[in-house]
Amino acid sequence: MQSKDKKSLFEQLRASLIMLAFGLATLAFLVAIDRPEWFELRPVSGTAAAMSNAGTLPAAEQS
Repeated sequence: MQSKDKKSLFEQLRASLIMLAFGLATLAFLVAIDRPEWFELRPVSGTAAAMSNAGTLPAAEQS
């Protein structure tokens, strides 16, 4: 009988942890989709930023 009670308690604990993990994952997803700036690709170094800017024309030359 004691083994059965332990198994039941373990299953309840496991179910609670799974529900907690699902809730935290859902919360993280909802927070992340509200902040699109987190997903922008930005240059890591100054050299990469300079190379990225070198490929674009200044606003005065585009017209």
